[in-house]
Amino acid sequence: MTDLTHFDDEGKAIMVDVGDKESTRRVAVARADMQMQPETLAHILDNRMKKGDVFAVARLAGIMAAKKTSDLIPLCHPLLINSITVEFSPDSGNARVEIEATVKVNGQTGVEMEALTAVTVAALTIYDMCKAVDKSMTFGNVRLVEKMGGRSGHFIAPEEPAK
Repeated sequence: MTDLTHFDDEGKAIMVDVGDKESTRRVAVARADMQMQPETLAHILDNRMKKGDVFAVARLAGIMAAKKTSDLIPLCHPLLINSITVEFSPDSGNARVEIEATVKVNGQTGVEMEALTAVTVAALTIYDMCKAVDKSMTFGNVRLVEKMGGRSGHFIAPEEPAK
């Protein structure tokens, strides 16, 4: 394990100085899983939720959240993000939705936190839009699945077991 960089020699929290780091292309991909009742997913897919198009609103919420990550996570740097995508992969047979966010930047620090924030807020938005019909929804398994760029190089998470 590497040394923690967000603390000074006295143990006080600091924002890491990235001024001397090389600006490189950085990409992060995060995922989360959402479980719900089969009828809830059917309502989403048929666009029958009273609050509107669930995936369209959740996509926008995830994009907005990624852009606001530095306002939410105290030691994150504000970034000029190049691209954010949020995608949904519904699995009707298991009444679940996989949420995936990809964030890209040309910069001096990575975008892992932005991708993780995007999938989390997208899941919260799905819950908010569907809670009137399904309060038992859960989401979790929020994880970084890939990261490229920067000094630490390319990271790919170990394969996940089939669900």
